[in-house]
Amino acid sequence: MSSIYDILRRPLVTEKSNYQAYQLNQYVFEVASEATRSQIKDAVELLFDVEVMRVNIINVAGKRSRNMRTRQWRLRQAPYKKAVVTLAPDDRIPFFEGVE
Repeated sequence: MSSIYDILRRPLVTEKSNYQAYQLNQYVFEVASEATRSQIKDAVELLFDVEVMRVNIINVAGKRSRNMRTRQWRLRQAPYKKAVVTLAPDDRIPFFEGVE
């Protein structure tokens, strides 16, 4: 891993992640496939100046679809890794605050 900017790819903003941000103080990011928990924790703490309590990692499988004419499977969406980051109760990431 070359830098902390390569670890966090993008925030994932969905209805569920909005609920997690406002009610549970958890934020969801797509991360690099080779990133570890400690690297993700360090990157979030350094970039957003918050205290990270816990990091959960989920490997999301790629979605497949089938061409009915040729009966072949193809990969429609690439697999990726996402991280659910739980912050201290008094910390917030203002990047997510305007989205509802």
